[in-house]
Amino acid sequence: MVARLVIAAPSSGSGKTTVATGLMAAFARSGLAVSPHKVGPDYIDPGYHSLATGRPGRNLDAYMCGPELVAPLFAHGARGCDLAVVEGVMGLYDGASGLGELASTAQVSKLLRAPVVLVVDASSQSRSVAALVHGFASWDPEVRIGGVILNKVGSDRHEALLREAMDDVGVPVLGALRRAPQVDTPSRHLGLVPVAERRADAVDAVAAMGEQVRAGCDLDALLALARSAPRLGATAWEPGFDLPHPAPSRCDMSGSAARPPAVGAASGRFARGSAPDPAPQTPEGLIFAGPARPVIAVAGGSAFTFSYAEHTELLTAAGAEVVTFDPLRDEQLPPETSGLVIGGGFPEMYAAELSANERLRKAVAELAQSGAPVAAECAGLLYLTRSLDGEPMCGVLDADARMSGRLTLGYREAVTVRDNSLAVAGTRLRGHEFHRTVIEPGAGADPAWGIVHPERRVEGFVQQGVHASYLHTHWAAHPEVARRFTAGCAR
Repeated sequence: MVARLVIAAPSSGSGKTTVATGLMAAFARSGLAVSPHKVGPDYIDPGYHSLATGRPGRNLDAYMCGPELVAPLFAHGARGCDLAVVEGVMGLYDGASGLGELASTAQVSKLLRAPVVLVVDASSQSRSVAALVHGFASWDPEVRIGGVILNKVGSDRHEALLREAMDDVGVPVLGALRRAPQVDTPSRHLGLVPVAERRADAVDAVAAMGEQVRAGCDLDALLALARSAPRLGATAWEPGFDLPHPAPSRCDMSGSAARPPAVGAASGRFARGSAPDPAPQTPEGLIFAGPARPVIAVAGGSAFTFSYAEHTELLTAAGAEVVTFDPLRDEQLPPETSGLVIGGGFPEMYAAELSANERLRKAVAELAQSGAPVAAECAGLLYLTRSLDGEPMCGVLDADARMSGRLTLGYREAVTVRDNSLAVAGTRLRGHEFHRTVIEPGAGADPAWGIVHPERRVEGFVQQGVHASYLHTHWAAHPEVARRFTAGCAR
């Protein structure tokens, strides 16, 4: 039983991130263990959430993972916590384009049976706020809007007018926040600047958000609202076990003990210095012998900040030793590296620095040429090209990348074209594309994916053990990806 709130808004730009992060920081400072979550595929906001709570920020994406996994993934992240705060995406009822409520904040709030706090930008209205809130509260009777936080309030007089207008709506005002530029966070072409690039300033910004929320919101009333959420009967997702697929969004807790291993080994089975007993087998028939675990290097640092916590958990559960390295600073891959994961981020902001680290670029190229499994998404794809904005990169792929003025954004449904280090041919999954770069050519002789929705095209590169693509995916919905990748590394 975890107390929980969903922080939503009528539209993007209303202040969801400020309020959600501020609430996390304020409640964490009061001594509560707070679990942070974000609706949708966003990688950047969870970094601020993690800074506020000291726990991994986790995403809840009903498009990429399916509605049936939202509650189990939430229960996994919130295990042992006093309170969970879920930041929504876009407007409350906005979801995947053309697919109704799918992947919307409203859908996630219903799957979690969680009350919603609506953050309203009140900077250019007074009595109209009541009509706006009434419309959102009455649109879907299954969505419980339990309160409103008025944001960007101009003065005491303005606040009084807003509260008076709200008296007849039946939705309590749980806070009113003044305009406060000191808590603004810088943005660029893909949204907020990630925490890893401005950690000291981000710490100050999160502290300021927490103080603003503490001063302007009724934390006791918000906590009481969170605790009013009914019991969520969901079996927590485990990286070492499969949930039935598709699974009901509300599962019987009594069924959690009999789940079979999902990725060939339970987490912790391959601790260094202790031989597995008995030696587990992957579906490919490979046996991990003795105490050794395949070392999988995962790119991190300021240039590669986009990752889902569940990916590392799945790789570890599959029997890998996951080691993080920073391509901006480390001149060599971790010792005994047998596989490489390079996720998303902002290599375009660090192209010169990445290029200057010639020793690491050469090590990455040699690993790829050896046939070792390499999984590269978006930023990782750019890093493997010959060049990025004219700066030499790793040269693994016969392609060049550059910044463009066009934003490519949206959910994608894809199918694997041929067997590769992540999946067998014909595997269908859903992902997300989000970039302002282009790569020429856009696909190799063996593409990584055939995009089947919303348009039809091929994309990405498969060569030897390399799988490189613009598409971001969430492996929690497909644990066999981590299993197959780890097995390839162990070979």
